[in-house]
Amino acid sequence: MAAPFIVGIGGTLRAQSSSARALNYCLDRAKSRGARVSLYTGEDLKAPLYEPGMALDGTNMAPVIEALRTADGVILASPGYHGSISGALKNVLDYTEEMAKDARPYFDGRAVGCVVSAAGWQGGASTLAALRAIVHALRGWPTPLGVVLNSAEPLFDAEGRFLSTDIARNLDVMTDQVIEFAQNQSARCKRAAMSAKV
Repeated sequence: MAAPFIVGIGGTLRAQSSSARALNYCLDRAKSRGARVSLYTGEDLKAPLYEPGMALDGTNMAPVIEALRTADGVILASPGYHGSISGALKNVLDYTEEMAKDARPYFDGRAVGCVVSAAGWQGGASTLAALRAIVHALRGWPTPLGVVLNSAEPLFDAEGRFLSTDIARNLDVMTDQVIEFAQNQSARCKRAAMSAKV
């Protein structure tokens, strides 16, 4: 198949937040597997609160929604704010309502990897559960593995690498699941198209 297109969204408004760094790591992994990638984090997340029917033109969300429309897979990363996802990421996901009437509405037929960074395991777990529930509501397929980073513990060395090989390995596995699902979906669609011609 053609190289899958993976869109990464999230982190915080701080470009070097731990969730943004984890998202960058995942997209680097995806590129190493031959995927094309697009990243939206930091300033890219700034947009007016979603209001149905308002034009996307002139907002940061126009390119995000356009990328999601053509994405083969998605990776979402969020900080854990008071037990759930950040308002900035939730607002981006609200904008996917613009995809409701697409041929592939929302995240339909796409795997979605979920990454959370929170100051403690309890907040991280509840945030991951919330993010996965949103992905289900958007008709996406959360990957079997979701990843929680406990930012109350040291995560990175002086060079910005993960101190824990377990975190890096889990992010690798989750990213690979997104890519492999995209490849399998593409192969299935091709087989269906060929059968329809027979």
